[in-house]
Amino acid sequence: MSAVSEPRPNTPEWTVSELSGALRRTVEDAYGHVRVRGEISGYRGPHSSGHAYFSLKDEGARLDAVCWKGTFARLKVKPEEGLEVVAVGKLTTYPGKSGYQIVIEALEFAGAGAIMAMLEERKRRLQAEGLFEPARKVPLPFLPRTIGIVTSPTGAVIRDILHRLADRFPRRVLVWPVRVQGETSAAEVAAAIRGFNALPQGGPVPRPDLLIVARGGGALEDLLGFSDEAVVRAAAESTIPLISAVGHETDVTLIDFAADVRAPTPTAAAEMAVPVRAELLGTVRMLGGRLTAAPPRLAERWRSALRGLVRVLPSAEDLLAQPRQRLDLAAARLPRALRTNAGAHRVRLQAVSGRLSPAMLRARLDRLGDRTRQLSRSLVQCTARTMQRGADRLAATRDRLGAARAASLRAHRVQIERRGERLMGLHERAVRCLSVGLRDRARRLGAVAQVLEALSYHGVLARGFALVRDASGKAVRSAAGVSGGQVLDLEFADGRIGVVAAGTRPTGRRTPPAPQPGLFDAP
Repeated sequence: MSAVSEPRPNTPEWTVSELSGALRRTVEDAYGHVRVRGEISGYRGPHSSGHAYFSLKDEGARLDAVCWKGTFARLKVKPEEGLEVVAVGKLTTYPGKSGYQIVIEALEFAGAGAIMAMLEERKRRLQAEGLFEPARKVPLPFLPRTIGIVTSPTGAVIRDILHRLADRFPRRVLVWPVRVQGETSAAEVAAAIRGFNALPQGGPVPRPDLLIVARGGGALEDLLGFSDEAVVRAAAESTIPLISAVGHETDVTLIDFAADVRAPTPTAAAEMAVPVRAELLGTVRMLGGRLTAAPPRLAERWRSALRGLVRVLPSAEDLLAQPRQRLDLAAARLPRALRTNAGAHRVRLQAVSGRLSPAMLRARLDRLGDRTRQLSRSLVQCTARTMQRGADRLAATRDRLGAARAASLRAHRVQIERRGERLMGLHERAVRCLSVGLRDRARRLGAVAQVLEALSYHGVLARGFALVRDASGKAVRSAAGVSGGQVLDLEFADGRIGVVAAGTRPTGRRTPPAPQPGLFDAP
């Protein structure tokens, strides 16, 4: 028999909550901050509360994980089923089910293999929806009038594209600035693609004929924004032809499969977008030269063929020799044939004349008369019936035309009334606009008159000054310009008088500058 251990009387007694709390403190103190690598399992998207609940597993164990709502919104790597990640957070317990879990603070890809696996799974899912079907793709325009570019406005990519477009064929370019790396890059690129597609035709901002989504090369993690599901769906939904030019030739993103054309580099995208203008001009000149030279060459070819045909044609004498011979033979046989034909007709006439008599002709005429009278009566009856049907149709048509005319008159009357009301409204608006315009013009004219009055020299004359002019009417600006006996004209505020200068008198002080040219104090 096995001995049963007796309970120790001095062993402390715990409540369930106390024991759970002690275990939680122990776990949090021992594993305050950890990095755990595993595969996401059981993820069904965020809960209605905004929190996310899933598990991390490997070959031998499973760890429950929770990501709170505020942290979930800041995650650079969003959870996906089957994605291998490195979770950063703190370990804690959940007393409600006597388990432990990790509270996630950040998620990272577990190496390039995890990223590739995630991209392959996303590619299969989007491809199953038909977003990469060749039938969805549209050809690029030969020479777009406006090109929309979605890229960073500060990088070397936009300068390379603009430089290449300027070298090949300058076109109007609209740049939608976006971040090409970081948490918000995917949302900005998707919004830019949809924004270009939302532009109306003929609006103030021209709608592009071609879109280029471009970014320079970078690491696999740097290009993840262009493999985001929102970006891929925006590219697939674009009604404007789209060229994907993300990274270098060896870089592959999911937007490359949804775009209409994939370019190995941004510079190559610019080369695909427009042809070479110099080559087009050369081709046009070459075709123009061929078009100019073709008619003379064709005419010469036809002229040579005509000369060859003329050499093999027979002469007019050879062509008319046999017909002329047949005509001579027929002319020789014609008198005898005419006599023979006349004899044959005479014999036939004699044979028929024996059967003809006045009684037979009269009987036939009677039969024809009866037939004619019968046809006349039938014609009268048919004419009456036809006229009656025509009268009935004419009456029905008259009734329809009357109803249609009445309806048309009513419609025109309503339309005239509406247009009259509209005309009265326009008249009232015109009267109001004219009144407002006249008041505005009067106000502006008053302001201009005030300015003119303020700047006029007559105001200066009203303050006691005089304007001095010589005999030719020019303003005299200084006493040095006046000689003795010179005739001057003085203009005051209330009139003008003529004077004769007696000579200059030195004042012994410096004369201040005149406020206006040609204006002096009155003596």
